[in-house]
Amino acid sequence: MTVIVRDIRPENSADAEGFARVRRAAVPFMLATAESVRFDVAHAHPDAHYRPLVAEQDGEIIGTAQMGIAYDSPEPGQGFANVYVHPERRGRGAGSLIVRTAEERLAELGAHTVYSWAFDEPANRAFAEKRGYRPSRSAHFLRLDLAPGTLPSPLPTPADVELRTAADFADDPRPLFELDAETSSDEPGDIDAELTDYEHWLNETWKHPLLNRELTTVAVVDGRPVAFTAARTDGGTRYATGMTGTARAYRGRGLAKLVKNDSLHRARAAGFTEAFTGNDAENAPMLAVNTWFGYEIGATEVRHVRTLG
Repeated sequence: MTVIVRDIRPENSADAEGFARVRRAAVPFMLATAESVRFDVAHAHPDAHYRPLVAEQDGEIIGTAQMGIAYDSPEPGQGFANVYVHPERRGRGAGSLIVRTAEERLAELGAHTVYSWAFDEPANRAFAEKRGYRPSRSAHFLRLDLAPGTLPSPLPTPADVELRTAADFADDPRPLFELDAETSSDEPGDIDAELTDYEHWLNETWKHPLLNRELTTVAVVDGRPVAFTAARTDGGTRYATGMTGTARAYRGRGLAKLVKNDSLHRARAAGFTEAFTGNDAENAPMLAVNTWFGYEIGATEVRHVRTLG
């Protein structure tokens, strides 16, 4: 009955599926498949030192940790360790052991600060605070039932705007990278990020198995992408938007609502029944957009931070 913590073996199908199974059970608002687990390990930036861990008991994976270094931050020494234990396997010490192991590994990599998400529930917050983590910002998981009749009517497209899909940029996705880089730099968060590596973006984001280019809607003005919503699907009936953003010069025109509405309608027409998204608690404009669509908060996470050493 001993719990052990070890590196994931992504090439092992049981490991990849076990990791995805725990993530789906612990965080049902996020998409995870064995293929996406393997992909994330294989295509992580080398400077991220991305090393997922699993907690195992009697051959069963009961806990996971995504850990690494925030390599794209201008401030060095910042690490992350997001730990989740299967809801039916808690209380066995897996969480404590996997957190301690992750912290030791991050310290060896030169991290002086560790960020970690924890559900905004008394037990989870107490677990984090007991281990020296201080609460920081919050974020919401939101869910929308895509059953017929639950979406607002399609919005009129402005005369100077053309709606396209990410698939239309297959020959040259660089304009989408540039838009993603601009909007990501303005996204609220504890760690500033600078998206500058186009080749890595191609390998890690553009080619990700969960990215659905046909359902990713892009607003184009004068041939230039100015707003987008990135759609992810898991091969079943679940759809999620991982990022919705508008170029600075085009904000205030309702383009985020426009592209998201278009993508949601097309997702429903394609047979998807559930839609998920995330929202920083302080990003009031995007929260208002999601509320307009009918999204409801399913859970809230609080980001915690600890100084090592």
